[in-house]
Amino acid sequence: MRRLGTGIGWRPEIADAVERMPGIDWVEAVAENVCPGHLPDSLLRLRERGITVIPHGVSLGLGDAERPDAGRLTALAERAEALGAPLVTEHIAFVRAGGPLTASPRLEAGHLLPVPRTRDALRVLCENVRIAQDALPVPLAVENIAALVAWPGEEMTEGQFLYELADRTGVRLLIDVANLHTNHVNRGEDPAKALAELPLEAVAYVHVAGGFERDGVWHDSHAHPVPRPVLGILTDLASRAPLPGVLLERDENFPEPAELERELGAIREAVELGGTTRGATGPESPAGARTGAGTEAATGAGAGGDCAAPARRAEPTAPDESTRQRLGLAQAALLSALVAGTPVPEGFDRVRLGVQSRALAAKRADVVAKVAPELPLILGSGYRTAFVTYAQEHPMRGGYRQDALDFAEELLMGARPAEGRARRELRRWWLDRSGPAPRPKSRLGQVGRVGRALIRR
Repeated sequence: MRRLGTGIGWRPEIADAVERMPGIDWVEAVAENVCPGHLPDSLLRLRERGITVIPHGVSLGLGDAERPDAGRLTALAERAEALGAPLVTEHIAFVRAGGPLTASPRLEAGHLLPVPRTRDALRVLCENVRIAQDALPVPLAVENIAALVAWPGEEMTEGQFLYELADRTGVRLLIDVANLHTNHVNRGEDPAKALAELPLEAVAYVHVAGGFERDGVWHDSHAHPVPRPVLGILTDLASRAPLPGVLLERDENFPEPAELERELGAIREAVELGGTTRGATGPESPAGARTGAGTEAATGAGAGGDCAAPARRAEPTAPDESTRQRLGLAQAALLSALVAGTPVPEGFDRVRLGVQSRALAAKRADVVAKVAPELPLILGSGYRTAFVTYAQEHPMRGGYRQDALDFAEELLMGARPAEGRARRELRRWWLDRSGPAPRPKSRLGQVGRVGRALIRR
């Protein structure tokens, strides 16, 4: 298994600091934010110094009821090749639902949502992972996610689900210890139990991140310092098996470089403490640790050399279309309740679903502010409230750039909270990006009328 060492999530906001940071062995870049033909100069310089760069996908939707989109897989493969990456990573999550499979409107979550830990969902996920593995030029590792809500009728624990996934597909695992902490606070799941059930030799590397608690709910913000309980889970994991790599994630609210370096130091100490404990108890994993996901990863044998995936166990039954449809209907009902205000499906916690819905709207507001930074400048302090109100009534119908355009259009054609100079600037911004005759939208039933009305105003 390839030794990565200590890394940090590369983000444009801290690119210069990352280049100067001592002790950085590798970085991880959000795949969707990297253009293969125009790699950022900072990443090129890091690669020239021998720093490994791994693309980390966030939108593939391996947990979707539908099969992975070929175009998204091609894009992920191109990024892996452009970066010379030894592997690529994605999430065990669904990000969209609806469409032809369920004969319903397609919905985008704009975020990572949990798949039910059922045998049906596992069969679908395994086939989706195999499709992705066959399309990618390097091994794939998949990450456990944080969740605010739990599916009713689940049949496996998180550790059992991850074990079965790795065992059946040979996929590597990216273990996020911050997400294990989140699920402990929000869902009462024991991180130690999850670690004891993992196939430890399948672990490719580990994520560490911060968050905050509000009203008994832990929010995996990636914008706050790493808390002690997360470092404790990291030490527990390191005590069970050597860790190929550990990475600090920070997505916003970036502190001074010295603070990031202190957090990296605390992460190294947590890993070293776990290694000391492991050394004191012998080379074997603690009692209860599962290591049955194949032997190729431990020996480095097989295609892919030192990043080879564990051996696959043959899957006896692939999911039929009715299995995918059942999962698709369930995911569409949940996502519709979260982003379109439809009734909460039976068995879900209504309060937690409300928290998740507000979190999705806030996440959209944050990302739209990044892809269209002019909107917060134009609308001032009223931007966030206006967008969250909009998001709770208007599901995403495309990517975040389209979301920004739809939001501005709604303000201009609807209640019009922006007046005077702000309104004129918003209209100019929208027209510059959409033109005088925007594409027809079924929800408005208009062809060009919006653009002409805006020009007249």
